[in-house]
Amino acid sequence: MKQGYPNQEFRALVKYANEAKKNKRIKFYEHKEPKEINWNAYTLSQIEEAKDVLLFIKNAVDHCILPSRKAGRPTNYKSLAKAILICEALGFTERKAQGWLELLGPFVGIYEKLDDRVVGKAYNKPEVAFILKQVFDKEKTSDGKLMGDGSGLETSRKQNYGLSKKSTKEFLTSIVDSREIVQAFDFSGEDECRAMHSLIEEVEGNSLRLDSGFNDHELVEKILEREIVPYVYPKKINNINGGKAWKEMYLEFFTDVISWLTEYYQRVHCESFHSAFKRVFGLLSKIRAHSKFVQVTARIILHNRARLSYFSKAK
Repeated sequence: MKQGYPNQEFRALVKYANEAKKNKRIKFYEHKEPKEINWNAYTLSQIEEAKDVLLFIKNAVDHCILPSRKAGRPTNYKSLAKAILICEALGFTERKAQGWLELLGPFVGIYEKLDDRVVGKAYNKPEVAFILKQVFDKEKTSDGKLMGDGSGLETSRKQNYGLSKKSTKEFLTSIVDSREIVQAFDFSGEDECRAMHSLIEEVEGNSLRLDSGFNDHELVEKILEREIVPYVYPKKINNINGGKAWKEMYLEFFTDVISWLTEYYQRVHCESFHSAFKRVFGLLSKIRAHSKFVQVTARIILHNRARLSYFSKAK
């Protein structure tokens, strides 16, 4: 069976495809004109955007179920969740938030006074994470065209993940759709390939695109078991031999490489998400692991809201 597949030609094609990405003289892809952007549909005033965000925070959190109540002084965890989302949406530090929440609080349903220490400690409460998880699950939608990748999140301006990967311990692995709406994410610090094994169990879709860092036989089989068509970029050392999903995926690559790569390179939306996510929200400011997780979750919720709002208004 090993001699039945054109493995040498397959590896040569992968090498040529890699060279085509770097050498623009190789006419490997059909040239396409960039799409015209409708800036009128994209551009919103800052005041209208802030109002939309605050209304979203109020409605989304109010519809969540509260965690089981513990003995002791009652705490309004919905107010704390709203305060965190406001801080991340408008870029407030806890000290600034103390004053702004007195003005904006009643608009979103926060009637108690929250000082900077209460807001800061809210990031470390599991009850707040419980509410934010519900908001994330309820507010995401998918078009079925999925792509995944991992990226380091800097906590200091001295860090640069692209230049010194070993210095960045905070790592986000995510699956997004072609509208860059996050479907699932992992912030545990686990290796991105191992994290993807768990993430694919949380998503539904028609196809999934991953780079060669996820080139794993077991992962490809698990993707197909979910009835999702895998597009995992091959390595130069790969053979076509393997399980059913592996063989079908790379035989399609070998027989119609242009169509395969046309599908695969939609993966750029995942890289675009990570770039925009870091650019819009900036560095992680929390120190404790759970607080960082809550901060990332809140930012992803706000990112998804912005994307859904854009597409609804573009229609």
